[in-house]
Amino acid sequence: MRKLLPLIGTPSGSHPGGRSAMTCRFRCGDACFHEVPNTSSNEYVGDVIAGAIGRRSMMRAAAVVTVAAAGAGAVGVGQAPSAGAAPAPATAADAASAARRKHKGARGLRFAPVAPNTTDAVTVPEGYRQNVVIRWGEPILRGAPAFDPEKQTAKAQAGQFGYNCDFLALLPLPGERNRKLLVANHEYTDEVLMFRGYDAANPTREQAEIAWAAHGLSAVVVEEDRRTGKLTAVSRHQLNRRVTATSEFRLTGPVAGSKLVRTSADPTGTKVFGTLNNCSGGVTPWGTTLHGEENINQYFGNASRDTDKRYGIGTGATERKWERFDKRFDVAQEPNEVHRFGYVVEFDPYDPESTPRKHTALGRFKHEAATVRLTRDGRPVVYSGDDERFDYFYKFVGSKRMRHGSSRAVREHNLSLLDEGTLYVAKLTGDSPDFETDGMGKLPEDGEFDGSGQWIPLATATAKGAVSHVDGMTAEEVFVFTRIAGDKVGATKMDRPEDIEPNPVTGKVYVALTNNVNRGVGSNAKADEANPRHANKHGHVLELTERWNRPESTKFAWSLFLVAGDPDDPATYFAGFPKDGVSPISCPDNVAFDPYGNLWLSTDGAQLGSHDGLFGVATRGERRGELKQFLTVPKGAETCGPIIQDRRVLVSVQHPGEIDGASVEKPASTWPDGPGKHVRPAVVAVWRADGCDIGV
Repeated sequence: MRKLLPLIGTPSGSHPGGRSAMTCRFRCGDACFHEVPNTSSNEYVGDVIAGAIGRRSMMRAAAVVTVAAAGAGAVGVGQAPSAGAAPAPATAADAASAARRKHKGARGLRFAPVAPNTTDAVTVPEGYRQNVVIRWGEPILRGAPAFDPEKQTAKAQAGQFGYNCDFLALLPLPGERNRKLLVANHEYTDEVLMFRGYDAANPTREQAEIAWAAHGLSAVVVEEDRRTGKLTAVSRHQLNRRVTATSEFRLTGPVAGSKLVRTSADPTGTKVFGTLNNCSGGVTPWGTTLHGEENINQYFGNASRDTDKRYGIGTGATERKWERFDKRFDVAQEPNEVHRFGYVVEFDPYDPESTPRKHTALGRFKHEAATVRLTRDGRPVVYSGDDERFDYFYKFVGSKRMRHGSSRAVREHNLSLLDEGTLYVAKLTGDSPDFETDGMGKLPEDGEFDGSGQWIPLATATAKGAVSHVDGMTAEEVFVFTRIAGDKVGATKMDRPEDIEPNPVTGKVYVALTNNVNRGVGSNAKADEANPRHANKHGHVLELTERWNRPESTKFAWSLFLVAGDPDDPATYFAGFPKDGVSPISCPDNVAFDPYGNLWLSTDGAQLGSHDGLFGVATRGERRGELKQFLTVPKGAETCGPIIQDRRVLVSVQHPGEIDGASVEKPASTWPDGPGKHVRPAVVAVWRADGCDIGV
């Protein structure tokens, strides 16, 4: 394992956002140790928010007590030979009822919060049960062998559940009682945790091909126990499917056929092999799933162009060294291949013969997610964040209306909805004079902290062609070099904008900003009213309200909803809720909503000394801002892909055991199958032991 140099402003031995060096290597190619890709002078939103939080916090009571002890009776599972359901109390229903009485809260959040902990398990509230739905390597296609990590092959992996599950979708399966269709992303691979004796300097072709097969997507039918929330994977179902780094994709939209995406293997510029680093995603109203290609920079090496630098692509060899086995990962040999990654993928899980699509009209950047909301006349609006320090968040407003029905013609029409429309980037403005923001938290004279925003158009794609709205750039350039277009129009720099999702109950849009320890460090942007705290290591959440609550609007209002960290820290803020009644939270990443409109946040890289977890927070009513921890994940793991249903919560437990120095020979975690077994990313379901709804 090569030695990594610490980032300026980061304590030696630690990593930005609390991640291990291994996570930085394999997930994003040490992105935080590279020069910040965005060198524009655009405003930084962290400054605005940080100052406001400190100001508001000073107006609240200083004494704060965390709720760490509240969930002391929480239940954890993970170190037993089989990671099945946790042993329930003798009277599970009574325990759940007592917890609800003791911990009344917003409907959907009435559970005893789990205490922050470092248990090598998935820990859930008292009165709740859990099971592992499916693990890395479990066979899902016909002919796929049982998982044997000591005899793994690329062919076997291509028929098995992939590695590092992230985004999850649980879809209805008409005609099959008590069954659902689960779709999962597989973001990246941890070769040192997959292969015994892995030599990072000299990976083998077989190891590379296994990793290609472990990337991508999985679709697998699951059986549900109607008495509980337990889910069990159904292997070899006809709808089960694997999409990998070598599967065929169709490039659609304004960039399809452009000279910017033509390669020696694809002179037409319309057919791409593979999808990489699929992070979060979304479900469309027409029944497909969307998957964001995020840290694609880490797979491509030997770059030299300024456009590559803006996307964080390195000038030397990659960590995985795939360019040794396929020249398309060598930018010097195939300069346009990298332009074919970094898009939103659309996948039709109900048609095993369908070819997934990459929608270029949604722009090319590190898509954390892609979530959809319809306008009143049925046009799609897609929100997406660019997960990079000082980068932007975007939305796409389609021009074609969704059709209803299940005929092939209707489905083909709906699959084209994301190819025509306008791509926008966000610019935020504070509502107080600049001189009132000192970066230290002094309250502006108006006593408020909020602002307005504008969606700036970048380019419009139509059936007859595309039009650029950015001076000096063609439409094709805007859609391929979207970050540069955002630079040119003065978009607001953000602290790693990750998941963005509209609340299905209120319509308000929530943006998770995970962290940015570079804020105010060295020559990086200083505080101003449009940007938050210096050295922002805990992150925050923005709440946006589109004008007239219409998603196609070009103006919005924004306010600070949550500033993460220890509630004892006066710079933290929980939408005005008393801080002695909230759980500590750090590094919000994915967002989801329950049926009551509560916001659920999963975390990545928590810096408060405990493991990452899943949290629920009320967004309205007298308990607005009340945040409670629902679960924690094992050592080294990240919480991903939350789904919150009436009677079930689903999460992806990604990269368990991903701790510096860990390997197959020296595992840092024994989850989920116990000592002597490979640590394996997996999907976990959680439900109430008494079979009733979550949190009520």
